[in-house]
Amino acid sequence: MRVKRDALLVVVVALGLAAAGTGLAAQTPGTERTAALGLEQQGKYPEAEAAWRAVLKAHPSSAEAYAHMGLLEARQERYKEALPFYRKALALNPSAPGVRMNLGLALFKGGELKQAILEFQPLLKAQAASSPEVQRLTILIGMAHYGLGEYAEASRCLKDAAAVDTRNLQLRLALAHSCLWSRQYQCVLDTYREILDLDPDSAEADMLAGEAEDAMKNYDEAIRQFRAAVKANPKMPEVHFGLGYLLWIQKQYAEAASEFQAELANNPNHVQALVYLGDTEMQLNHPEQAPPLLSKAAGLDPGLELAHLDLGILNADAGRNADALHELKAALKLDPDDMNAHWRLARLYQAMGNKDEAKAEFDKASNLHKARNNALLDRMSGGHAQPANDQPSAATAPEQ
Repeated sequence: MRVKRDALLVVVVALGLAAAGTGLAAQTPGTERTAALGLEQQGKYPEAEAAWRAVLKAHPSSAEAYAHMGLLEARQERYKEALPFYRKALALNPSAPGVRMNLGLALFKGGELKQAILEFQPLLKAQAASSPEVQRLTILIGMAHYGLGEYAEASRCLKDAAAVDTRNLQLRLALAHSCLWSRQYQCVLDTYREILDLDPDSAEADMLAGEAEDAMKNYDEAIRQFRAAVKANPKMPEVHFGLGYLLWIQKQYAEAASEFQAELANNPNHVQALVYLGDTEMQLNHPEQAPPLLSKAAGLDPGLELAHLDLGILNADAGRNADALHELKAALKLDPDDMNAHWRLARLYQAMGNKDEAKAEFDKASNLHKARNNALLDRMSGGHAQPANDQPSAATAPEQ
């Protein structure tokens, strides 16, 4: 399923990853520094910024002042503006670990994840094995890899973190998602069992296990897991669609239709539920109910090949040849290797008396042996091979 970024980054917050501080001892004497610190502690950021600028005017080489200027920008969620201040502080004092951590956090929160990893990794290597900073940095690096779509790397980091914190539910959910998207299905199931020890009624965990079972072609077990998820939380996004799709694969169309309808009751614009409910109605020989669903789905997402294919079939069956031709061509534009679409188009050309075009399409259909990917993992991502790469949310990343 598409991973909820906010839910995953709760891991970072829940572990209490607090501010790193500047890592700099008092370097700048005078009342300007005392005033700047006081204003900063009171949350008077514009006034504190002016005070630190006064410090810099008197002491242009104050790494501490630059570090605090960066901290003020970051606390106001101006992460890109914070970066040059942190970098200037490090240029003046390269050994300040708190500043380097805050630079990494600003990069992380600002979505510059590759650069954040480059800052975090040396910090991690410099830590003693017993240091609590190891856990903090391991999670940050893992979540940065996750945000980049590097799920195998993310899973390696999150496994290490989960081994340290054996009672953290959110951390295990993040690990299970990472394992799922890196096709480590046994890892998903192992983590699922750990999650059940912490939360026996986790619908999200049941769904993850169901997707893994489906990917391993254990369809009965996948359906069982999704039924458990529906029972645990019938309002969980995607839960009815996932069960409906698994039933649809097994040609249990009547029950599949009920699940797709339940998903649409939760989210009327769920495009995958719309298109598969439309297809299910067609399979159940309800041609009058299918077109509105398929048309709505295609309107929400013109890239749904199945919606155009089914509309083409329905229009052809109704004798609306021009509309059928338009829809089948649209389907083939989206998937030129769809054997069924070529065969349907050939039949349409044949009915229209276009013998040469019909023969060409029949030949294409006979030469295609593409197996359609029916994995639930693919369908629940909206028809893509993996979820779109999410950037960490500034609202849920660790505070500085």
